[in-house]
Amino acid sequence: MTSISPHSSPSPDSRPRMLKAAGIWSLLFASLTAIIGSGWLFAPLNAARQAGPASVFSWLIGAVAVLLLAFVNAELSTAFPRMGAAISFPKLSHGDLLAVVMSWMVLLGYAGVGPSEVLAVVTYANNYLPGLVHAHSHLLKPLGLAVSVVLLGVFVLINALGVKLMLRVGNTVMIWKLLVPALTAIALLTMAFHGANFHARGFAPMGVKGMVGAVAGSGIVFSFLGFRQAIELSGEARRPQRDLPIAIVGSVLFAALLFIVLELAFVGAVRPADLAAGGWSTLRFAGSAGPFAGLAMLAGMSWLAGLLYLDAVVSPAGTSLTYMGTTARVIYASGREGLGFSWLGTLNSRGVPRAGLWVTWAVGALFFLPFPSWQKIVTFLSSAMVLGYGAGPVALMTLRRTLPISQYKRPFTLRGAGLWAPLAFIISNFIIYWSGRRVDDFLFGALALMFLVYAATKAAQGVLADLDWAGAWWLLPYFLGMWAITHFGPHDAVIHGVGLYGFYTGMGMVALLSLVVLWMAVLSGLPDPMEAKHAIRCSEASIDIEAAHHA
Repeated sequence: MTSISPHSSPSPDSRPRMLKAAGIWSLLFASLTAIIGSGWLFAPLNAARQAGPASVFSWLIGAVAVLLLAFVNAELSTAFPRMGAAISFPKLSHGDLLAVVMSWMVLLGYAGVGPSEVLAVVTYANNYLPGLVHAHSHLLKPLGLAVSVVLLGVFVLINALGVKLMLRVGNTVMIWKLLVPALTAIALLTMAFHGANFHARGFAPMGVKGMVGAVAGSGIVFSFLGFRQAIELSGEARRPQRDLPIAIVGSVLFAALLFIVLELAFVGAVRPADLAAGGWSTLRFAGSAGPFAGLAMLAGMSWLAGLLYLDAVVSPAGTSLTYMGTTARVIYASGREGLGFSWLGTLNSRGVPRAGLWVTWAVGALFFLPFPSWQKIVTFLSSAMVLGYGAGPVALMTLRRTLPISQYKRPFTLRGAGLWAPLAFIISNFIIYWSGRRVDDFLFGALALMFLVYAATKAAQGVLADLDWAGAWWLLPYFLGMWAITHFGPHDAVIHGVGLYGFYTGMGMVALLSLVVLWMAVLSGLPDPMEAKHAIRCSEASIDIEAAHHA
């Protein structure tokens, strides 16, 4: 018998591996659990204040924008199913440096969602357990901060027990999360609906500008962006080629229908007397801190208000649980892909990214310090996450050039990609522009600081020249251009810029910049992406095996 040294590395067969435990319903519910969180509880009021009844179309615009990103990601995720796919795509198409920068944006976005949902739980729980947040500002008190950190730790422990348990808990919560908003919409539409609200003050009192501004500024985009949870779990999907497109696109379509009906119900349920006081932009009513619960109480439906206050704990908790798991997988991917410390790419005995979970908890806990309320953290997250998602259209078009579909077939091929991918990139940048000067100043400033620290570290190691500059140089004109267009844009209620040009002129500049940057990015891709070629061939082999099995 051959002896094994205690210091020898385990054989590949003995190492923990990702478990293929996620089926189509688990993937669909994972995305829906992330989408239907705290956003629907807060965003309808904010959207109505910015756009009036036209806020219904704000949700439609947000759904179309995210659906375009979903279609783009459906092709990428089925061709390259892997854990933490969000940063794997740019690595395959452009190399390590672009993936490193994108990983910062993904981490900033993902790591902040769990804390934002925990903040929603703690804020509403203050109704039953006073002392967690301040009454008027809703900022965390010391006790609330401690409870929030502990809640994040609980979600880490649940995720550490394996993807099966995480998905099972998420699926169970999902049933509740679907029933409560659906029941709320039905109850308000049938028992507290005032049709005159849609025309008494004009359907679009703030014009088109208010309608599109609400997409980024009210929480609409934030509500939809959970669709990528299925992508991050693609490495654990049993049949990714079939299930991922259905889960990704299906979750966006279902959520869009639900959110639009909820906005209709909200606008119709506002009492005309409350609207007469100052119009939509200054809308206030008793209990508006919890908008739907407040409307239910005013309509005499105390049973619905109680249900909503309970849901305000359950729904955000389910979303936080899901995001904690997927954030850990993004961190794992950074270690596995060689973009971060190697110890980040470790799995526990259940095939779960152990180090990634604890880093997620630590980073998430830090978010409570600069962003101690739901409103503060969501404003930042929307722009950061959309900026990270912009890598999808870039990677798709680049890999279509370097790995043409005539030679490298994809399990799912997006028809008309030459139209849809650029359009998705443009709309993503519109959302960043609509987020406004204050958010973008902070976002691009943070990225600049992170890059300076990273470059200084690599210079000290003597490897600065070895980075994949050829694949990432276009980020400089991209980020600088987006910052400048927003910073010097219109001085209005949406952009808050310096005022050198108008709102629609700025949108035209964003569209032109997007097309130029996309062209530069596609030409800057790896000329011979060996890792992507290998992944495509493995994907083709798995399809052939699955087809033979079913035959």
